[in-house]
Amino acid sequence: MGVVNVTPDSFSDGGKFLDPAAATAHAWRLAEEGADLIDVGGESTRPGARPVSAQEELERVLPVLRAMRDAPVPVAIDTMKPEVMRVAIAEGASMINDVNALRAPGSAELVAESGLAVCLMHMQGEPRTMQVSPHYDDVVAVVKAYLKARADAALSAGIGRDRIVLDPGFGFGKTVEHNMTLLRDLHALVELGFPVVAGLSRKSSLGAITGRPATERLAASVAAALLAVERGARIVRVHDVAATRDALAVLKALESSH
Repeated sequence: MGVVNVTPDSFSDGGKFLDPAAATAHAWRLAEEGADLIDVGGESTRPGARPVSAQEELERVLPVLRAMRDAPVPVAIDTMKPEVMRVAIAEGASMINDVNALRAPGSAELVAESGLAVCLMHMQGEPRTMQVSPHYDDVVAVVKAYLKARADAALSAGIGRDRIVLDPGFGFGKTVEHNMTLLRDLHALVELGFPVVAGLSRKSSLGAITGRPATERLAASVAAALLAVERGARIVRVHDVAATRDALAVLKALESSH
């Protein structure tokens, strides 16, 4: 899953793709590099990020969604707002990637009616405050229980089981230790029976481990993606598609040699 942030304050690229033309060009470039899915977002969910209105979010993402209608790969819309979901569905999006796990009123029903896939993510708190002393007695048990509950809610709303994927939400209300524990025990989430998404690319935890800024975390991001796939992740959400695909190709070759 290739990441396209159409925002002025993304932690990973600092607004480099706020311009719709630049964002669209980047999305096509990621597809050419081998992304199987493009994830377009118009509201930053980095720690401390300010919320934006649905109108502002739509003004950012609509040009990209429209330009990607003929893309060779499906496009996901990264949003927690039903108003944005509705328009994105009409514009041809294939997946709703919701950090709020369809908790907004009406969002689950909207996705059920659409027939789209959905990614349900765990987040402790909300973006503005989620990294203020996050605490868990057992992070794996808490995240697993939450994702099971949200998947059950999605199923009850009429969303097909084959349309649901789960995301533990690395960095969303979690310390470095929490993130590493979730990565180590990712198989526990795989046991829920849904494909698991791992989004560790360029995250601050990797910066804390390596001492490098977001723009210099390629090696750490690729390593994290490989570790996630080895532990059962079916989708990795990344900024650097070509490098990650190369690393995964080596892993696949190794596994095929048995």
